[in-house]
Amino acid sequence: MNQKKFEELQLKDDFIFGKVMQNKAICKKTLEILLGIEIEEITYPERQKAIEITYQGKSIRLDMYVEDDRKIVYNAEMQQKGSSDVVMQLPKRSRYYQGLIDLNLIEKGVTYDKLNKSYVIFICTFDPFGMGKYQYTFQNLCRENTELALEDEAVKIFFNTKGNYEDAPKELGKLLAYIETNQPESAFTEELAHEVTCAKQNKKWRREYMKELIYYYDMRKEARQEGKQEGKQEGKQEINQLNQYLAELNRIDDIIRASKDEEYQKKLLAEFHTFEAGGA
Repeated sequence: MNQKKFEELQLKDDFIFGKVMQNKAICKKTLEILLGIEIEEITYPERQKAIEITYQGKSIRLDMYVEDDRKIVYNAEMQQKGSSDVVMQLPKRSRYYQGLIDLNLIEKGVTYDKLNKSYVIFICTFDPFGMGKYQYTFQNLCRENTELALEDEAVKIFFNTKGNYEDAPKELGKLLAYIETNQPESAFTEELAHEVTCAKQNKKWRREYMKELIYYYDMRKEARQEGKQEGKQEGKQEINQLNQYLAELNRIDDIIRASKDEEYQKKLLAEFHTFEAGGA
C-alpha cells in the first residue's frame, strides 16, 4: 500500500494506475503500446477485479484485468520497489497471479484445454533482473531445444522504467519514461497526464484512497501490537524456564534477587542459555 498523500500520487502508484485504466480507450491504447499489438475491443469482466479461489484462500485485487474480442486475458500491475524480499518474490508472484487467473476461468466452466491466452504484466519502477533491459518476456521453452515452445499461451512480461529505451519502440519508450519521470513527451502521455489529473480530482476516489490508507495503518498498528504481545509472552516463558532451572539447583536466593535486579536476571539468562546449548 502506498503511503503518499492523495495529491502526490502519480501513474506509477497502483491506486491511480487502477483508476486511470478504467478509461477503456486509455487502457486499450496502453496495452497496444506495451505489447506492440492491435486490439479491436476490450471488456472489463469486473472493475478492479478481486479473485478469490477458496473461502479462506489468499485473494488478490488486480489493477487491470480485461479481455479483448478474442478472449485473450490481460492483467497489468504497477510494482514499485519494496524490500529485497518483495523484489525477489516477484517471479513467484507472477506465477501465483497466472495460477489464480487460470483457476478463476476454470471455475467459470472453462475446461483446461480451452483456457484463454493470457498476459501477466508487471510495470516495475526498478530493474527486476538487473540487466538494464526495458523489457523481460518469459514463455515456457524446452531447455534441450529452445526453439521448441510449450505453447501453453501463458506470457509473463516485466517492464523496467529505469531500463535503456534506445532499442524500444518509440511510443513504448515514451510511455515508460513518463511513468518514471511524470513528464509527458508524446500525445498519448499528455492524455495519460490529463487522466491522472482528473482521477486526483475525483472526490469518491479520494475517500476510497483515504479509507485504504487508514486500513493500512490500522493493520500495521495491529501487527506491531501482536508482535509486542508475542514478545512479552516469549519473555515470560523464558523467565519461567530460568526459574525452573534455578529451582532444580535449589538456587532460591538467585530467583529472589533476579526478580528485583534486571541486570542480574540477564546474567542468569545468559548462564541458562549456555547450559541449554551445552545440553543440546
